[in-house]
Amino acid sequence: MRGVDGALPPLTHRRNDPHPPVADATGPSLSRPIPGKGRSPLQTRAGEGRKTLRNGADLAASGVVEAARIAEIDRVAQRYAVAVTPEMIELIDPADPHDPIARQFVPDAAELTTAPEERSDPIGDARLSPVKGIVHRYPDRVLLKPLHTCPVYCRFCFRREVVGPGGEVLSDAELSAALTYVREHQEIWEVILTGGDPLLLSPRRLSEIVAALDAIPHVGVIRLHTRVPVVSSAHVTAELVASLRADKAVYVVLHANHPRELTARAVAACRRIIDSGIPMLAQSVLLKGVNDDPATLEALMRGFVRHRIKPYYLHHGDLAPGTSHLRTSIEHGQHLMRHLRGRVSGLCQPGYVLDIPGGHGKVPIGPTYLGHDQVADWRGKIHAYPGAPAAAVAKPGTAG
Repeated sequence: MRGVDGALPPLTHRRNDPHPPVADATGPSLSRPIPGKGRSPLQTRAGEGRKTLRNGADLAASGVVEAARIAEIDRVAQRYAVAVTPEMIELIDPADPHDPIARQFVPDAAELTTAPEERSDPIGDARLSPVKGIVHRYPDRVLLKPLHTCPVYCRFCFRREVVGPGGEVLSDAELSAALTYVREHQEIWEVILTGGDPLLLSPRRLSEIVAALDAIPHVGVIRLHTRVPVVSSAHVTAELVASLRADKAVYVVLHANHPRELTARAVAACRRIIDSGIPMLAQSVLLKGVNDDPATLEALMRGFVRHRIKPYYLHHGDLAPGTSHLRTSIEHGQHLMRHLRGRVSGLCQPGYVLDIPGGHGKVPIGPTYLGHDQVADWRGKIHAYPGAPAAAVAKPGTAG
């Protein structure tokens, strides 16, 4: 196995800029003209039909895929939900067969092949759901899933078997039972709204849920996981932001995977949340062909921090059915994390985590730096350090 220095080539950035702007950091340039048109894909499609695309014909009509792929896409759509918002369509370069935005949202026939290790419920939500809408995996925190609808459907989603258009929404009685569970379990300190995307709820409904959680004495933190600010930024209205206000600590965790997603509209939506006094964190999924190279991850993490969003998690891809073509190896993820450790500040460092299949929780799987009486730096160079515990420290010429 090759070491970090051997596996990761030196970075080169356009214009020899050591800290490239997020929009130019990686991937095909959106400013390069389409042959015969002289305009960029963004310029060509911006302003065309402003609707969420949900099938092969829609995607072909938008110019994102060739008509020959309509049948393939519709076969996938029969099994897994499809939705690509106008904001994401505008970011796709149809001239690039490996476009990192398309790879996240446009269906691929590979999704219909399920690997032996893949599972319909890869992180064990169902096993740990004591009442409908609640997942209680850790003693002090629970997931509250008020709906199973999203503005977009990621091709790597670990809940892809249960989310979709018209996805189930908790009834008043079911939501009441879920909130009662939280009230009755005083060990619960943090409630995480997820789903589905909780920011798709109406401001009134969201305000009711936040207020109910805010009134539970032992709950200290309310957290919301969302893609909305990136994929449907206009949805983040002043009314929606106001619905998140509470006396308790409220955090919004943004899901974005490529620096191109941090558009001016997305940043403005996040700013509306942050300027209201609600801190934002970010989580990303390590995806083959999307962000599994040093330059892209570096630009993504710097992009978050530049806009006052703290990187929180970098998830290793879950064993969801039909997603093997998007998963990297853990070894490669560790290479990338070692690179980040040497290239960007601590503010830009996410925790590289694996959700253990079956509902056993997340564990950090980043590089190991300690060995018996020695420690490795981010380049893999070994240094003496008395008292360091024995471990499989990464040495020069090995993976870490």
